[in-house]
Amino acid sequence: MLALGLTGVLLSMPLQAAPEYEKRADLSGQLTQWVKQALGGDAAAQRELAQRYYDGDGVEQDYAKAFELYSEAAEQGDAAAEFSVAYMYDMGEGVELDDLKAVEYYTRAAEQGHAAAQFNLALMYDEGEGVPVDDLKAIDWYQRAAELGHADAQYNLAIMYDEGEGVPVNDTRAAEYYLKAAQQGHADAQYNLALLYDHGEGVALDDREAVRWYTAAAEQGDASAQYNLAIMYDEGEGMPVDDRRAIEWYRKAAEQGHADAQYNLALMYDEGEGTKVDDAEAINWYTFAAEQGHASAQYNLALMYDEGEGTPEDNQAAIRWYTAAAEQGEVNAQYNLAIMHDEGEGTPEDNQLAIHWYGKAASQGEGNAMFNLAIMHMNGEGTPVNTPMAYMLFALCAGQGVEGARNARDIVAEDLSASEVKRAQRAASEWQLGEPLPTL
Repeated sequence: MLALGLTGVLLSMPLQAAPEYEKRADLSGQLTQWVKQALGGDAAAQRELAQRYYDGDGVEQDYAKAFELYSEAAEQGDAAAEFSVAYMYDMGEGVELDDLKAVEYYTRAAEQGHAAAQFNLALMYDEGEGVPVDDLKAIDWYQRAAELGHADAQYNLAIMYDEGEGVPVNDTRAAEYYLKAAQQGHADAQYNLALLYDHGEGVALDDREAVRWYTAAAEQGDASAQYNLAIMYDEGEGMPVDDRRAIEWYRKAAEQGHADAQYNLALMYDEGEGTKVDDAEAINWYTFAAEQGHASAQYNLALMYDEGEGTPEDNQAAIRWYTAAAEQGEVNAQYNLAIMHDEGEGTPEDNQLAIHWYGKAASQGEGNAMFNLAIMHMNGEGTPVNTPMAYMLFALCAGQGVEGARNARDIVAEDLSASEVKRAQRAASEWQLGEPLPTL
């Protein structure tokens, strides 16, 4: 149960709206005062009044009026108002959406040291909105916002060092900025920092620190962190093995739809780790994961239907899930599916499909699949008799110690010429695991 890789995606969040101000006890009187001051050209009053119109706080919400007032304050160089004008252009609120204007006003506010404007301007360069994509400018503005303590900027800057976007890959710098953001409670940064400690990238490998930061992110509801934390408890990394805590965190991630967590939780119920064996719960969680395309869950679910564990035996359901897993390359599913087609379990007997799936499993080194495929070539079941092919397959699985393979190989050899045996032996010795089986 390996930890997930780094997210590798810049923070996907809406550009930040202007902050909400505390409500005043005597809002009506304050509004009157702001109106007078705003009419007199007071930028702070214009901005405060604009915020009220934006939020619909004490007045009817009116984005157009808010934009007008923000613009008046912005023309006086008020950085917070410049940011708000940029944001409204960016979102098309109270004014027609205009990325170029958004960039202009973000730049004006950013150059005055407005951290949120610096962050949003960096995003514009990062994503090519209103300007061509420019990693260097994105990094510059993320850097400025990060130095002002902007957690999202610190996180995105860490991602760029982590993935080498506009800068050489630098795990140490990535860890530095993940830490800054993580210490401010940024869940994605906490998760990625935990991964760095978990893998020893940019920092010394430290399971305890990994557990610390996985826990911080997990407690904020990060499903991947919950899953990885469960693995740490499951395998005793950074703390003693604790199956009950593993189940707790697998469940939290599983309930958020995390397929690997759903699969591992099913395994815990299936095998009775940290809880009593509960086939019904195992089937429940295998099903959730299987429906998301988790190949191992599909195989295990098929097995439970095949053997009637926790559910009535259902060969058709077993075939459905074996097929889903087999098509993803799950070797045991390929082998079991071949048997069902070979023996007509839950489906009409179909030797050609049996040969197909035995062949898929055999190419992955499944010895019993090789043996059964050899039998079919030897007897001409679903394929013309091909004794050299049968010899080669028996030779391959004999090398794996499959019972009866060596004897079967020697029996088949009696019907072959010396040159045919030599050719089959050469094919067996030259075949590489994972390659399609040779044809003879």
